[in-house]
Amino acid sequence: MDPARGRHSQPDAPAEQPPAQASARDLVKTYGSGETEVRALDGVSVDFAQGRLTAIMGPSGSGKSTLMHCMAGLDTPTSGTVVVDGVEISSMSQRALTRLRRTRVGFVFQAYNLVPTLTAEENITLPLDIARAPVDREWFDAVVDAVGMRARLHHRPNALSGGEQQRVACARALVSRPSVVFADEPTGNLDSKSSREVLTFLRQSVDELGQTVVMVTHDPRAAAYAHRVLLLGDGRITADLANPGREEILAAVGAEDDDEPRPATGRYAAVPAPATGPLAVVGDPLGVVRGPSRARRARDAGEPPA
Repeated sequence: MDPARGRHSQPDAPAEQPPAQASARDLVKTYGSGETEVRALDGVSVDFAQGRLTAIMGPSGSGKSTLMHCMAGLDTPTSGTVVVDGVEISSMSQRALTRLRRTRVGFVFQAYNLVPTLTAEENITLPLDIARAPVDREWFDAVVDAVGMRARLHHRPNALSGGEQQRVACARALVSRPSVVFADEPTGNLDSKSSREVLTFLRQSVDELGQTVVMVTHDPRAAAYAHRVLLLGDGRITADLANPGREEILAAVGAEDDDEPRPATGRYAAVPAPATGPLAVVGDPLGVVRGPSRARRARDAGEPPA
């Protein structure tokens, strides 16, 4: 009996799950053929919920970067489907993918890729300027205040710290209100203090601004900022953790490591982001980026070096 209501209480209904902002079904990505074929992704099906921060973890060769590249339209799956904001992108032409990345997808990479001759404000608004789209000043102000860069808007990149440059890159990824932001090792080049600032902003952009963020990381401390953590191994999802703390993530990673010997170099060593032009992180509006290099894809897939 519920005394407050004067009747028997009913069990709480399960919380309604937010709709998927991006999803993959039966995603396969292979490199090579015959005896040398490597399956970087092996039938992955996953939904990335709207208004959530999802972290993807896994050792080198697990498929985590390949999954993100396919989800973001930077690489084409061998089979399966990818849907972003209700649009199937897995069979799109490069021209159509460029338009999609320009308007619906934001990118944050390990390298900041700011244009050195532009101020912080000009770097933030660059994707809109290239697309000849007006700047929503109210949204711009909200994003700038969220990253804490109001006092540094008129400084060029060489006058900013690494953490400040990455916060500018985060603001640039959000200024066009993308459907989803893909962040590839966003704290890989930062010290611990700057990493906390960037991760706090990414979480706030979800909780307070309603963004959807998918982040690849090797760092359990970074993954602990996420609502959800996916672990990948051998091209498959091996664990799916909801609101995990750092200790739970470490335990899950440790369980993965117990399944096979760990190389002496460390399975969760940071992998540098690919070198890309400054336009890559603003949605590749001019079609500069056709996807990751074959060397990067081979490394992510675990192929032996050529």
